[in-house]
Amino acid sequence: MNTSDFFNLFLIVSAIHGFAFSIIMFFSKNGKDKSMRYLYLMILSISLNNFQSWALANYLFQHKFILDYLQLPWHFLSAPFFYMFLVHYVDIAKKSIKILKVIIPLFLLACVLQIGFVLYFKDKGTHEELDLMYEKYTSIEEVLSFITSVSIFTYSFYILYKKEKLFLKILSYDNLKWVYTFFKLLVFVYVFWILALIVKFSLNFTGFLFSYYPLRIFTTIIIFLLGYQGIRHLRIFKERKQIRENIEIENTEETNTLEIPTSINDVSDEQFIKIDNFINENKKYLCPKYTLQNVSQDLGIGLSTLSAIINNNANKSFVDYINEMRINQAKKLLVDPKYNNYTIVSIGLESGFNSKSTFYNVFKKHVGCTPLRYKESKK
Repeated sequence: MNTSDFFNLFLIVSAIHGFAFSIIMFFSKNGKDKSMRYLYLMILSISLNNFQSWALANYLFQHKFILDYLQLPWHFLSAPFFYMFLVHYVDIAKKSIKILKVIIPLFLLACVLQIGFVLYFKDKGTHEELDLMYEKYTSIEEVLSFITSVSIFTYSFYILYKKEKLFLKILSYDNLKWVYTFFKLLVFVYVFWILALIVKFSLNFTGFLFSYYPLRIFTTIIIFLLGYQGIRHLRIFKERKQIRENIEIENTEETNTLEIPTSINDVSDEQFIKIDNFINENKKYLCPKYTLQNVSQDLGIGLSTLSAIINNNANKSFVDYINEMRINQAKKLLVDPKYNNYTIVSIGLESGFNSKSTFYNVFKKHVGCTPLRYKESKK
């Protein structure tokens, strides 16, 4: 199998995968979420583009139908669908530009113009001359698509980076690092795309297909990564939201107050009880970024004095002290039947930990086993 055969196999396999993914998502529970709809529409547009590229490489369309050619600009839709996914995921769609109201008509216009071009020139030259003429036309179309895509991508990043104040609520459930990672990877996509266009023009629109191999493969891989990551993070987001709502309506009298050693002085004892009650009653341990400095500001106690009080009375550092509260919260959620089907990650993050790895490491340190094993042992 040569490079061309391998690439064509990749195109058709990825296209079939994309169609299957989109159909499954369409009928799934998460697929009803608006942000996910646009995500699988983006995957569908890439899959259609890959299928079309595979069909063209195997000469399944050229000179066989009334139009002689079929090379619709599906790539024109991927960036707009991603933009729509983003604004719906961070819940600012009502405050955002309705890009699809402009893009969809432009896409349909591009299709009509392409059909008109093919019909007009179909009898004005040999197959070879028509192939070259058509490649020149679609290349101009592709350049316009590239400019549009880069513009939408840049504006999407601007929203994510500069408009955080519009979606602070979402950031309390999802730090969006996975979306930032996707943006970084997309930079390589555009680099590959512009290099492919340069090669295409420099070779006078013939023998250029090899230049699109890196672009097609890399784009397909990261789009599917985004799709699966999107599904995963949407589930975590919904679970965290439900857990938080349930915690807020729980009896506020339930606390995680630690047992205080008897061999302590009365002054420290009173101050520690005040600190411990404040953190528990206000569930400050559920905030991943709650530090000793925050306690100092909230209660008006100096840092060194505060640290000494906690160390002397709890016999541990502030980090271990507050992590123990988080572990108690996690243990409670892990054995609660309401959360049997929830992910371990959702439970850990809603217990006050800032990442999956931190939760697992701290849990194992305090409990002696992983959260999953603890959950299974309590069934």
